[in-house]
Amino acid sequence: MKKMSKSLAVLAGACAAMFSFQACLDNDDSDTICIYPPYQANVLVTVKPTGDESFYMQLDDSTTLYPNNMEASPFGAKEVRALGQVVEVDKPSNGYTKAVNVLWIDSILTKTTAPDLGVSNDSIYGTDPVDIVKDWVTIAEDGYLTLRFRTNFGFNGTKHFVNLLTNQNPDNPYEVEFRHNAFGDVHGQRADGLVAFKLDSLPDTQGKTVKLKLVWKSYDGVHSTEFDYCTDKSAPSSSSLISDVSTGMNAFMK
Repeated sequence: MKKMSKSLAVLAGACAAMFSFQACLDNDDSDTICIYPPYQANVLVTVKPTGDESFYMQLDDSTTLYPNNMEASPFGAKEVRALGQVVEVDKPSNGYTKAVNVLWIDSILTKTTAPDLGVSNDSIYGTDPVDIVKDWVTIAEDGYLTLRFRTNFGFNGTKHFVNLLTNQNPDNPYEVEFRHNAFGDVHGQRADGLVAFKLDSLPDTQGKTVKLKLVWKSYDGVHSTEFDYCTDKSAPSSSSLISDVSTGMNAFMK
């Protein structure tokens, strides 16, 4: 995430205007929703294990971060998207772009795209509305589409189901559809969720930047927006994606 690419050192205390999530919706199976935490973050990264229990963080398509004060990933061998707060330090970066101290880091719900189930899409993936929030964490980068979305949560233990469907438009292979199944939990408090989808099921763009079109059902009808997307800008990882990750941030989504 490019939010910190220019000046990491000054960002630790400069995020007062950022979002404030209340908790993270988390699920034990492969689909859980995450609500923003009640603390400040200044990075959105991909945590990438290197095979020897160490790891690095991909900040954006060209910037990597070396965790100077951490030897092992808190997520083990899993590759995940994560929010965190870091401070740049004057230490060796061990071949990465910058060395940082990690003040805190927590994974968000990280998923693969969902298979098209045809006539069963509505019953399985749902048709409940959401609003996609224009924000620094709503972005396509490093091979992922990360979305901040807003909907109603009853906070009654019901876990919402969110997915990203591909192959919905035969004329555009880079059109994807966000789906939300609230399982009847459509009343209560309006809150924001955060989820990241791995885009490796999309056709390789062969080094070109294309428009990734996102379609979703909002409270006032069907909406869409576009993101710049390039497959080759996704940094390689030595770890295969674990389709979902459940941590303290993820508690009401799946």
